[in-house]
Amino acid sequence: MQVEFYLKSLTLEDIPNHGTIHFVCNSWVYNSKNYKTDRIFFANNTYLPSETPAPLLKYREEELKNVRGDGTGERKEWDRIYDYDVYNDLGNPDSGDKYARPVLGGSALPYPRRGRTGRGKTRKDPNSEKPSDFVYLPRDEAFGHLKSSDFLAYGIKSVSQDVLPVLTDAFDGNILSLEFDNFAEVRKLYEGGVTLPTNFLSKIAPIPVIKEIFRTDGEQFLKYPPPKVMQVDKSAWMTDEEFARETIAGVNPNVIKILEEFPPRSKLDTQAYGDHTCIITKQHLEPNLGGLTVEQAIQSKKLFILDHHDYLIPYLRKINATTTKTYATRTIFFLKSDGTLTPLAIELSKPHPQGEEYGPVSEVYVPSSEGVEAYIWLLAKAYVVVNDSCYHQLVSHWLNTHAVVEPFVIATNRHLSVVHPIYKLLFPHYRDTMNINSLARKSLVNADGIIEKTFLWGRYALEMSAVVYKDWVFTDQALPNDLVKRGVAVKDPSAPHGVRLLIEDYPYASDGLEIWDAIRSWVQEYVSFYYKSDAAIQQDPELQAWWKELVQVGHGDLKDKPWWQKMQTCEELIEASATLIWIASALHAAVNFGQYPYGGLILNRPTISRRFMPEKGSAEYAALAKNPEKEFLKTITGKKETLIDLTIIEILSRHASDEFYLGERDGGDFWTSDAGPLEAFKRFGKKLQEIEHKLIQKNKDETLRNRTGPAKMPYTLLYPSSEEGLTFRGIPNSISI
Repeated sequence: MQVEFYLKSLTLEDIPNHGTIHFVCNSWVYNSKNYKTDRIFFANNTYLPSETPAPLLKYREEELKNVRGDGTGERKEWDRIYDYDVYNDLGNPDSGDKYARPVLGGSALPYPRRGRTGRGKTRKDPNSEKPSDFVYLPRDEAFGHLKSSDFLAYGIKSVSQDVLPVLTDAFDGNILSLEFDNFAEVRKLYEGGVTLPTNFLSKIAPIPVIKEIFRTDGEQFLKYPPPKVMQVDKSAWMTDEEFARETIAGVNPNVIKILEEFPPRSKLDTQAYGDHTCIITKQHLEPNLGGLTVEQAIQSKKLFILDHHDYLIPYLRKINATTTKTYATRTIFFLKSDGTLTPLAIELSKPHPQGEEYGPVSEVYVPSSEGVEAYIWLLAKAYVVVNDSCYHQLVSHWLNTHAVVEPFVIATNRHLSVVHPIYKLLFPHYRDTMNINSLARKSLVNADGIIEKTFLWGRYALEMSAVVYKDWVFTDQALPNDLVKRGVAVKDPSAPHGVRLLIEDYPYASDGLEIWDAIRSWVQEYVSFYYKSDAAIQQDPELQAWWKELVQVGHGDLKDKPWWQKMQTCEELIEASATLIWIASALHAAVNFGQYPYGGLILNRPTISRRFMPEKGSAEYAALAKNPEKEFLKTITGKKETLIDLTIIEILSRHASDEFYLGERDGGDFWTSDAGPLEAFKRFGKKLQEIEHKLIQKNKDETLRNRTGPAKMPYTLLYPSSEEGLTFRGIPNSISI
């Protein structure tokens, strides 16, 4: 007997004095025995609390009370309750210390809150929640819109449950060699694939979403599509220009900063960590500054830094005590007269053998294109990219989009009625986020999960993201503020978007500003339609309760920060809503859908380093001179980790078949009965089409060298529209993969 059904919408016709009434429901409905109260659905009208028709007020309040719950007990599958909890379900102390992880959230390790499930606690640690196969989600957050076979996230589950064990057996049984021998063998992944005996394959029943990678007909087991970064030029990744270009047009394009002081200093406590001032000197830089001194280059805003140093140092000794070996890195770039960036020097720092307080042991490397030194330089760049890959996955992607948005989803459902205009504005940007996050906690970012196995930070991965969250600032997530804070743009009222880029040809920033402006204009039109004054904002009890709880509970570990909007003016509501929509749509698209196109070639985006830099005169140095490709491959991500990493990022970089993109809404025009917002939304969609056309033209302009670079891959990540699949473009409304 079917116990549930999905009620998409309901239409009542020929109602006296009303004609047709539309109800947009989008909700799972269970047997009434499962609920203490009746289910309530509202027609598609939009009301501020003060304007709600009197007969509806009681239902409006009752429905919000129902979804808030009382904060007790274990949640059941059919529950619709939204509540908060800390990240105490990443590990399982009962399975041994190897699987114990600290609780994220609280004064020691601040973190955004996740949805509460109310599961029991582990035996060994009363603060940790017991893992289970069923992870509660408010019922309407679970994927209700897809055939399960088409559901990308099942692919992630399948990788951890089916593929990992088979690969482990194959490597342990010497059926697959542990190392790649040369770059050609890496490229073979996309040409010939990885072959396994048929008896191994009988253990896997791949689901359709990953059938393109998994072949179970006894031919290749794993065959990957060629990543975009190598489709035109297989060795473009080795060039300094491509290495530099990916800091502004790659998958992690929002970390590079202006260099304002020389040498760069550290913010680490000198008593605990010694002197971490950068040891790169003017002599390292000036030969390649085109006649400028370092002072002149800084003054004319031509020097930039990719700094992966301070946050890593406190964890570096622990990370290097495992099978991985790495450095904190600082990389200085020069903006050349042709508009491209070039790396001038890389500093690699590791902990002092006698203790942290002695400061680091650092070396500086400069570009070289001859003999063994060319490979030493290639390795120096690889250590930088390993840090960048980890920071990208755990901070730019997981923390700064997935994790920070979840408290907004919870607070919105708990305090804004479905008929509230701001609920209707934000709702499309929450689709599937809690679901994908809960899946990630189970298979991706959990103890000994896929991220810990395939990224350098290992068991410290999420803990380190919590250390970085201490400095997260919501208002700085708005793109113009982010660019100004990093010093890559300056405020300029006469510039098209109010800021002027210092790197004019900065694909992520220049495309992003177009999208940001479109989002902000749409939000401004929408908010102005419902709120005619600041007083209306202050007197809206639902809005005030929403914002208060979001700040004090959802992001409660940062509640005392002075930068939060006070939510007293229309301007604050517009800015906060636009920022949230930007994070959930364009920011996530920029850091997610390029993962396979750039990182699918492990040579271009390694995720682990396993050996230190060979020293002159050592056996390793001689081996590098003799067989540079093999030694390079022995240093970066191993073969097994590469196969797992590629399988996962190939799925994460895809669009589902029924994705809704920015400027689109599920249910067409029925989301509101107000003509003004419907017209404004159509203008927003049209504006996005115009922007897409403009970006296509930009990519044809050969004077903009950073748009395609040596890899000849035009920057398309912020084109709003996309087909399904692996497209390297498209901005979904929400964080849905």
